[in-house]
Amino acid sequence: MILIAEETERQIAEKFFPGHEILITGVGALNLLKNLRDLPLSTPIINIGYVGSANFEIGSLVEIGEVRLYHPNVSYPEPAYRCMPGLADEYGIEVAHTNVPIFTNVDFVLESKERDCVFDMELAFILGMGFTNVRSLKIVSDNLSLSEYHQQTLKGV
Repeated sequence: MILIAEETERQIAEKFFPGHEILITGVGALNLLKNLRDLPLSTPIINIGYVGSANFEIGSLVEIGEVRLYHPNVSYPEPAYRCMPGLADEYGIEVAHTNVPIFTNVDFVLESKERDCVFDMELAFILGMGFTNVRSLKIVSDNLSLSEYHQQTLKGV
């Protein structure tokens, strides 16, 4: 199953995974919980979507490795998850970066000292729900700018 947060991400899913079932969950944790709570935790999931990055080029396609929540102001350890590797190779998709760390936040990240990573609003919650067969492909839509995000997603980066 292909999971996307918004209709604007459908074109990415259909380009790389034609014919696969697509579920639009809505943005954020509460929408994920509502839409995924009845799925078996063993359901194979490919999460696709737009992400921000402090330094990756807009339009870059990345395959996700480590997944964490993003709370830059806390000092306690938070859980870390891993996406299953090999998605790009299996489907013959050329990506700019593999095994990329992703930080999930409940809000749009507008600034960060973190580099060579991406930011989203869903992936850590999918894994935190207990899904075990998760892979993720993301496209950089912005460099931590909400206006860039809107411009790029309207163009269909």
